[in-house]
Amino acid sequence: MTTVAPESDVRRHELADFLRSRRERITPEQVGLPRGRRRRTPGLRREEVAQLSAVGVTWYTWLEQAREIQVSPQVLDALARALLLDATERRHLFSLAGTLDPTPHATCPSVTPALRAMLDQLGPIPACIQNSRYDILAYNATYGRLLCDLDALAPEDRNCLWLAFTDADWRASMVDVAEVNRTIVAKFRAAMAEHLAEPAWKALLARLEARSPEFRELWARHEVLGVGAKTKYVRNAHVGLLHLEHTNLWLGPAAGPRLVTMVPVDEESRARLERLARLARLDHRERPEPPEPESRRSPQAPELRTPAAV
Repeated sequence: MTTVAPESDVRRHELADFLRSRRERITPEQVGLPRGRRRRTPGLRREEVAQLSAVGVTWYTWLEQAREIQVSPQVLDALARALLLDATERRHLFSLAGTLDPTPHATCPSVTPALRAMLDQLGPIPACIQNSRYDILAYNATYGRLLCDLDALAPEDRNCLWLAFTDADWRASMVDVAEVNRTIVAKFRAAMAEHLAEPAWKALLARLEARSPEFRELWARHEVLGVGAKTKYVRNAHVGLLHLEHTNLWLGPAAGPRLVTMVPVDEESRARLERLARLARLDHRERPEPPEPESRRSPQAPELRTPAAV
């Protein structure tokens, strides 16, 4: 009788092979280490990867041996940097480990320079790119000030669901916040049916349930809705009431990223959006650039850019 290995065993061995292959392709010179005279190991040694990642040599050896050990997102992040993984390799690493990437601000491959330029050209119409989990991947200046100050938020908090239940400014901008939140939870539940086992989806759900009793109550209803266009009222803190038509344009499969636009329904809303766009551009020019984190200046760490810095 043929025995099928459990999925966890397969993942551990795939992870071990992947780490080994990435380690063996990197030369010591690439990460600022001396080669030495008696190097028989192709690429880096295990102890060198452990040193660069600030983890124990024994622990890293067990990881490459597919031992059944726990690995945290922070350690995987350090390994990804030490092994000079590109964006695709990094996603593969976290997928094999079944762990949520702690740096969702890393550049998203679906947001190309052309899409960023298109977002800017759509102004003063508020526009953003979202994925099916309601993460805001990129946005133009008007959208950045439409519901709250998105630039002031940490990248991991730029999620419509999270903001709908935790951000006071976002909630105040919704004319009927109870109905809006009921709708978005129903849409999120419908979308999650295809992603039930994915760590990022489970992490967002757990975070919302831990933070918001209102979310827990709505989630327990098991309501589902599809994504569609609709008109809505937004009460902007800077320019007042706006009547907008919310439209989605998918950039790939329906479960993938989409371009979201908020087109004014009447001339008064259009004039107010133009004023908001001017205010947003002025504020963006006056706002100082955030200091670059020390980790990004490290020679071992490839540069990462926040996807929403549009």
